[in-house]
Amino acid sequence: MDVDVLIVGGGVSGLSAAWWLAQRGVAAELWERAPTLGGVVGTRRVGGYAMESGASLMLNFRPEVTAFIEQSGLAPEKLALRSDAPRFVVQRGMLAQVPTRLGSQAFTPFWSGCGRLRLLAEPLIPRGGDEAETASAFVTRRLGCEALEKVFEPMLASTFGCDPDLAQARAVLPRLTALEQRFGSIAVGVLVRKLRRQAAPAMEMFSFKGGMQSLIDALARNPGVSVRTECTAAVLVREPDGWAALACTREGERRLRARHVVLSVPAMEAAELLDPNDPELAALIGGLEYAPLAVVHLGFERAAIEHRLDGMGFLVPRAEARALLGCQWSAGVLAERAPGGRVLLSAFLGGARAPQIAQWDEAAIAGAALDQLTALLGLRDAPETTQVVRHTRGLPLYHGNRLRRVRDVRERLRRWPGLHIAANYLDGVSTRDRIVSGYAVAGEICSQLLAASGGAAARARARAPRAAPT
Repeated sequence: MDVDVLIVGGGVSGLSAAWWLAQRGVAAELWERAPTLGGVVGTRRVGGYAMESGASLMLNFRPEVTAFIEQSGLAPEKLALRSDAPRFVVQRGMLAQVPTRLGSQAFTPFWSGCGRLRLLAEPLIPRGGDEAETASAFVTRRLGCEALEKVFEPMLASTFGCDPDLAQARAVLPRLTALEQRFGSIAVGVLVRKLRRQAAPAMEMFSFKGGMQSLIDALARNPGVSVRTECTAAVLVREPDGWAALACTREGERRLRARHVVLSVPAMEAAELLDPNDPELAALIGGLEYAPLAVVHLGFERAAIEHRLDGMGFLVPRAEARALLGCQWSAGVLAERAPGGRVLLSAFLGGARAPQIAQWDEAAIAGAALDQLTALLGLRDAPETTQVVRHTRGLPLYHGNRLRRVRDVRERLRRWPGLHIAANYLDGVSTRDRIVSGYAVAGEICSQLLAASGGAAARARARAPRAAPT
């Protein structure tokens, strides 16, 4: 056997699995088909602007992520963001501030009179719904149509790239649906937890001084893992004591035998590797759909923008009939992303709402973003720099009964010892979720290695202390 673990895919999922394995002393090799690591996450600097290719910040409440940041040496690089920074949505062509405090929801002019009364009636709504209930149906049933159209639809369209009419509520709104199932009401659940002093896990929102590229660099800065870029997995075959894999590289073919394989590649690539071994599993994974996403970065002199930019940015409800999903600006929370006296606007387009952007060229995408931002923010001058990042498979769509599909995938995986999947189409699209997924897969592999060996060396390896901060 050449290595304990082969990881296919060098995005955050694969890198996280490799990092956690290395803390246990497990030898791993990672193959990434691209010349760089990180997948859709990374930071590019252009003319003093720090432009993110995907996620620009992290919202964390998981101890695994906190442990990783401390142990990897990333803590000094953290850049805390204001959790109370204003958020906006577009209403009738203008930006309106979204109320974020629970107690103020009933009194803000953001809601109409009927919408306000509907929110107040939420505790009176009986428990309902089932596993297949859509996000739209859940929000409408509990909070009303206005809450869906003004807040939840634009939030889900930007965060998941999905259509809430098709997305499963328990998949994209798990915390809210859990409150209803346990307490019968969202508001009652929040109140009961407060009275019992059972506060939800503390949340922190942050990025890093070097952008999200700092996260990728910390994950890759791992001497316990052999990383090979421009290495494309082509064949995966089950053997009696493990797996045999073949990859295409610039130097030719590379063959490797491993006890465990972790697939952290997009669904279609995973399906191609799995099809010769298990066509049913390949069909379950290959049937998952993705939505395209484009990010348009626009750098301006601050004086060229009329709006105060006194918050995080804004989202766009579908009722506004725009290809634009939203925009984040650096002035309010990420001032370090732009040179002095300048502002970076990062606009997001596409998703399930506007999949046609996959057919547009970069000039058309940038033009659409600039036209709509001009009307909403009062742009007085042309940007001094424009960069477009396109992801043809930007976000996996959590449409249909996704939880049942995930259960079916995991059930099929049990038939293939040593095969694991850590990917955003199974257990969450956020960077936080990907680190947690890597932690879980690494723990499972270590447990199986220990059970298979049963020797003192395996026990020592599985219980080895985590590495000191780099």
